[in-house]
Amino acid sequence: MLRAALVLVLVAAAPQEPPELVVEDFEQGIGRWEFTDPAAWKEADGPRGKMLSQHKKSTYAPKVRSPFGIALLKDVWVGDFVLEARVQSTVKDYGHRDMCVFFGYQDPSHFYYSHLGKKTDDHANQIFIVNGEPRKKISTRTTEGTNWTDGWHAVKVVRKVSDGTIEVYWDDMTTPVQTAKDTTFAWGRIGVGTFDDTGNWDDIRLRGVKLDPPRKEER
Repeated sequence: MLRAALVLVLVAAAPQEPPELVVEDFEQGIGRWEFTDPAAWKEADGPRGKMLSQHKKSTYAPKVRSPFGIALLKDVWVGDFVLEARVQSTVKDYGHRDMCVFFGYQDPSHFYYSHLGKKTDDHANQIFIVNGEPRKKISTRTTEGTNWTDGWHAVKVVRKVSDGTIEVYWDDMTTPVQTAKDTTFAWGRIGVGTFDDTGNWDDIRLRGVKLDPPRKEER
């Protein structure tokens, strides 16, 4: 009886994964996504079937300095979440070669993003906030750079709103390559893309706490 009771206690105490909200393999097209520059994105054939491809550089011009190529999941707002995806950069190697994951997205001038850049500096390979002004680095930890190749890589972003925790994983899913803590945005949309390069995305999985966005007058 004691062993059974202990098992029940351990199961009850074990952290629960947030519910699965979206599994996107693009086999049904790209209609669930909204783009800052629709002409730069298309459905394409990938190694596992269909994929989302930013096949050319975006001509989108944001009001404040921030990424140009953004694909946002429609009609899903989350607080806490875990986002996993496969990603491929399709540009020639250079110092700021990058792909990005967007979250806490409220409007074109208010969101977070992880910039997975080839070489780290104050404007590359960091977690950033865009809050009505040019993007600002908020990373508490990063690496010397993201080791891009021409193949596919795995990325994961974990967000906990209560304490502002942001963790970004790349290929190694046990140790984050980027971390930050910020509580400015407690909800928002998620997205994928790049600052000003091109690349492909596939097998996007979103688990999280789905929210209804507050009305503008309540923000």
